[in-house]
Amino acid sequence: MIAAEEDQGRIATNLRTLLILEAVANSHDPKSPTEINREIGLPKQSIHRLCQTLLDEGFLIRDVSGKKLLAAPRALQMANGLISSTHQSVARHQVLLGLSEATRETVNFAVPETDGMTYLDRVETDWIFRIELPIGSRVPFHCTASGKCFLASLQNRDLDNFLKAINFEKRTANTIMSEGELRKELSAVRRDGFARDNEELFEGMVALAVPVLGQDGRFQAAVAFHGPTQRLQFNTLPDHLDVMRKGAMQLSQLNG
Repeated sequence: MIAAEEDQGRIATNLRTLLILEAVANSHDPKSPTEINREIGLPKQSIHRLCQTLLDEGFLIRDVSGKKLLAAPRALQMANGLISSTHQSVARHQVLLGLSEATRETVNFAVPETDGMTYLDRVETDWIFRIELPIGSRVPFHCTASGKCFLASLQNRDLDNFLKAINFEKRTANTIMSEGELRKELSAVRRDGFARDNEELFEGMVALAVPVLGQDGRFQAAVAFHGPTQRLQFNTLPDHLDVMRKGAMQLSQLNG
């Protein structure tokens, strides 16, 4: 039990409420706060207060006795959403597998965060020689194909503000280091509907990315493939454009 392994007084309130919901979810029968607390080990006042909060907010309900607790529709709706999200992740990974098989290279699914693009999912190529960026890796906007896809999707006013604050970190000799040069690159991305990385993040690595759009046409993520220049040539990256766009469309439908 988590509570047995950590200082109880240091368990954050939001974690405490999750532990209560977990205890209710793992039980086949309704449980009283005291029974729940046998698994969690919180102070008596805390368990009753937190259970009452979950009752007030609609995550728990009382059983017919009025003394024990059950999961309420709001908690069940949340659980269903998490299950759906898991199914979506599995389906997304299958799409990435297909793209990796088609391109014979590593494929990434990346989303924008405050300080870069984060890889939420990826499928590694089966080539022995490859460049590895694990799930959770965060890469800059200005020197990656996925990052340029995101920047190109911004409205002009938002892009202006973004470029004023961007950190043009030099990663290689090819890294774009000026606002003017990056704007020129983004104009091409908007025109062509895809972005490329010409050894801008790592020497010897090139990449191509296409946007994944929501049903409203707004940018949600980028799907990209990358590989070493020993196998891939920058000018031939668009040879895989059709299959990448098809994959992006599949991913868009999953996100819808």
